[in-house]
Formats: sequence, C-alpha cells, structure tokens
Amino acid sequence: MKTLVYTFGIIIFIFISSCDSTPKKQMDMNDTNLLKEEVINHKIIVYQVFTRLFGNKNTTNKFYGSVEENGVGKMNDFDENALKAIKKMGITHIWFTGIIEHATMNDNTQHGIVLDDADVVKGIAGSPYAIKDYFDVNPDLAVDVPNRLKEFDNLVERTHQQGMKVIIDFVPNHVARNYKSDVKPLNIKDLGEDDDKTKSFDPNNNFYYLPNTKFVVPKEYQLPNSLKIKTKNGSYEEIPAKATGNDVFTHAPSINDWFETIKLNYGIDIQHGRKKYFNADTIPNTWTKMKDILLYWAAKKVDGFRCDMAEMVPVEFWNWVIPQIKQVNPEIVFIAEIYNPNEYKNYIETGKFDYLYDKVGLYDTLKSIIQNRASASDIKKNWKQTEGYNYRMLRFLENHDEQRISCKDFAGDPRKAFPAMVVSALLNSGPVMIYFGQEVGEKGEGAEGFGGEDGRTTIFDYWGVPAHQKLMNGGKFDGGGLDEPQKEIWYFYTTLLNLCTQNEAFRQGGLYDLQSSNTNNYDSNKVYAFLRFTEKQRLLVIVNFDANPQPKDIKLQIPSNALAILGLSEGEKYKLKEVFLNGKTLDYQAGVPLQMKISPLGTYIYSIEK
Repeated sequence: MKTLVYTFGIIIFIFISSCDSTPKKQMDMNDTNLLKEEVINHKIIVYQVFTRLFGNKNTTNKFYGSVEENGVGKMNDFDENALKAIKKMGITHIWFTGIIEHATMNDNTQHGIVLDDADVVKGIAGSPYAIKDYFDVNPDLAVDVPNRLKEFDNLVERTHQQGMKVIIDFVPNHVARNYKSDVKPLNIKDLGEDDDKTKSFDPNNNFYYLPNTKFVVPKEYQLPNSLKIKTKNGSYEEIPAKATGNDVFTHAPSINDWFETIKLNYGIDIQHGRKKYFNADTIPNTWTKMKDILLYWAAKKVDGFRCDMAEMVPVEFWNWVIPQIKQVNPEIVFIAEIYNPNEYKNYIETGKFDYLYDKVGLYDTLKSIIQNRASASDIKKNWKQTEGYNYRMLRFLENHDEQRISCKDFAGDPRKAFPAMVVSALLNSGPVMIYFGQEVGEKGEGAEGFGGEDGRTTIFDYWGVPAHQKLMNGGKFDGGGLDEPQKEIWYFYTTLLNLCTQNEAFRQGGLYDLQSSNTNNYDSNKVYAFLRFTEKQRLLVIVNFDANPQPKDIKLQIPSNALAILGLSEGEKYKLKEVFLNGKTLDYQAGVPLQMKISPLGTYIYSIEK
C-alpha cells in the first residue's frame, strides 16, 4: 500500500513533541495567524448515505427506470458487513438521507398508502425533501412494507451496536403538496386540518393560501412519452392554491420553483414585510406540530437531525424547540443547512444549533482552488470569517446537492481533491463529512431522469451507483470490485478520516496559519501550510494543490511566535519522524527554514520530537 500512496504523491507524517521546552521569546497571543476560540475534545465524522441508493446492487440504470427495472436499496442492506466497513473508515455518525416518507410515483396502494399525483412529484422515485408523512418511513426502503417502522428501529439499533450514531433529515420549511399522515399519533392533527383557507395568511394556519385560485402545474414538466403513468396528465387538483416551498406566492409556479412542495407557515406574514406574529406567550400551531415530529423521532433513538434549509425557518423557532428536544436527549445534535454567512452567528447563538454547513465559505473556496479560479491563500479568509465558531462548521467536498468531485465539471480526477480534503478535515476541530461513493471516486455519470446529467448522483430516481457498487462487492463491502486507482482513493480517505479522531491536535487543537510568513519561499497560490497543536502534540500540515507533474521546491519558515506558542526553543534541534509510511527520521532546527521538495497534489503532515 505504501507504493500506491507514493504514486499519488501523498505523504503523511505525524510527529509528537515533548512539551518541557521553555520558549525563549514571549508569545504574542494577538497574532492574526493564530485562531483563538473555544474547542471541544470531540470531532465527529459524518458519512452521508442516500439510503435508497446505498444497497442497490442492480446495474441496469435505465433512464427514468422504474423500481422494478433499476432496483432500490433497503434499510436492511446496512447489515453487519456494511456497518463495520463504514466504521472502519473512521466514521462516527451516519446521515441516512431519505428516511422519512416522501411523495413518489411508485404505487404503494397495495399497502394502504395513497397514490401520489405524478404532476407534483419530481422523478420516478421522488424527492426526499417533499415529505408526505412526517411520522412514517419511505416504503421503498423496507423489505416488509407493513413493518417499515420496525425495520427503521432495527437499523438504528444495528448502527448503535457498531458504535456509530444516526442522523436523519428534518425538513421543516415545506412538505409535499399531497401531505397526509397515515400513522401520526392519535392526539395529533394533520397539517392544514384546521386552517382557514379563506385567508392568505393567518398566524395559526399551517400553510399560506392564494384564495380563489387553482394550482397550475408547470407546462414544461413533462415525462418521456414511453412512460405510462396514469396520474401524469398535466393537472393537479388544489383549490385554493398554496405558496411553494421556495416562498413563491403564485398559483402557477415555474418548473424552476419548488413547485412540488408547499411552504409551512411559522407565524410570519411573508407578503407584508415579514411581520412576526409570535412571542413567548403566543406560539403558532406549526411550531407545536414540528416539535411533536422531532420528539417522535428522538423517541426512536435518533442521535441527530440535519435540518433542511434551516434559515428559511425563523431563528426564534429553533431557539424555542432545540432546548426542548435536548431535554429528552442532551447529546442529540442539530445541523443547519444554511447559506447566509451573515446569519451564522445568529443561528448558533440564538438558534442553538450545534453545527452549520460551511458551503458558502470553505467548500466554495476549495472548489475554486481545484479549478484554478482562486488561490490557496484565500483559505485563511474562510477561517477568519468564521473565527469564534470554526469548530461549529461542518466541512465537506461532496453531498447530495453538490457535484461529484470526479465529474468533468468539478475536478475530473478525484486525486485533485486530495489536498482540499486534507484541509477540510484537518484545518479545524469541527465535523467533516463525506458522501457515499466519494471515497472511491464516484463520477455521478448518466442522465438518470429528472434533472438530467449534471455531475450529481440523482436524488429523484431509482439508480445504481457504479463505483460504490464495486466497493460493495455484492454485499461483502470489502472493496473487492475496485480497480487499483479506486483502492488508492479508498485508502487515502480511510487513513485521513481515522487521523482526524486518533490525534488530539485534530480533535481539539489550536490553529496557526503559516501562509503569510514573510520568510516563506513557495508558490502560495498552490501551496498551503498550517499548524495544529495541543500541549502534547504539534502537527505541521503542508498541501500542494498543483497537479503539474514537476515537483516543487519550497522553503517554509515557522515564525518565532509560532515556535513560542508550540513551546519550542529557537536554535534547538528536533527530530522529524515519518511514521505513516516508513518511519524516516529527519533533523530539524527550530528557527531555520524547512526546505523540501513536494510532489504534485502532495500532502505532508509533520510533528516534532526531542
């Protein structure tokens, strides 16, 4: 395996320094290269799986294929083999995407489930974010559909037995147009059941209405002529029409709108200055219903919620509901999908979220660096922008909404993202996430159905994921179907993610950015360097984003103040020991620039021993 790693120019060193050295210079704690914030001794590693695709062994992959033609994965596919393989990668939390029942074109009427109207369903399998019943499980995921909730309970138990925790989606902003709960608790009324539909807005209505109008299906929404779906006739009966999930107040939304969903009303009159009709004594009906849903899943021992489009729901609701859910389970985590950096602090401090998406920030920057549209020096701007809560930001390079790294419109070559993945995982103590298939270079190729070929793995249709299926190897989950390059990628991700949790400097250490040192001599557009440290461990990370086959000569100076912060003495000699590959030992003198050659797309992690 060492040869494989050298082939990609990936070299990872870990060095541990003793802490009894007395610094010769007083440290400057106001140094702008030093990150100063609270940290926690825990780093969660999230593995997002699209549940209905994960265990699917069918390789047909027909355009707009039915469930019978293209197949579908089940909750039971997460057996001991699968869960142990996931755990071995260093994963602490599995995000099971698409668990809650959503609208679909698949016919489940034989199980007493009402048929959905295909005119308001995107794709044959449907979007997991058009929730049909907040209290039920997607019947596609069950082997024995009448016992689908029991199969989910068993999935949670199996995951816990392997030492991992369970995250599911909570979709609070919108629901499917044909929302109706078949399995809700007897004491709970359905959404919209008591709404006054003559009013466009009422604080206690669950939906927003467009009185005296009839909903019109976007005329552009067509299916291939070969598909014979009886409910796809260009019409959906909804009088009065309701506002869409993306806050579009028209009876005739466009195909680019979230036309298959309806917006939930949290007591804000969106059309009239967003006036709020709630306070500590006046809680809108929707708030209470959403709390009941969260409590329902918390009682099923779910360990966390990834909250879809959390910033489209008032922060006051989260401030009210999250503490109540944490009374049931103080360890439960809430992750906010949020894209407005100006609201980050608000949704952490007021909203009480544990973690936020870092998409509009580090993800966008790293993607731009990979695509030669930004400089590696821009990375510092990201951690400075979120200073004070970097450890609360969830970092990733793939998820169900984003393009696959290996697709032609992102990087093309999965190795080009290796340095970026190292930065995502190791720059801060916050959580890091990968999307199933990322660890083996899945390309997201093919026009699966709704959405076409866009470099993403479909969330709307039945499909098999080719690279992941090779890792799955018929259910053995031993990577037996992978080719050598894919095995190298798998090894890289497994090693990196385990480093995150096995080294305290990555779990809870400080950060010192080396990019702006005046004595550095390297291409700062392509090379990025930083330190992670605790009292017991000192790590130096260097990455090279350049895929140019010519190795780079660099000279890197660790500044005097950084040496003081690390507890190292200038002029003193230390040992640099490569422990990941072959245990080489090098000499290093503190205060003297480190000179080395770095490989294309290379990653180097050093520490220091007396």
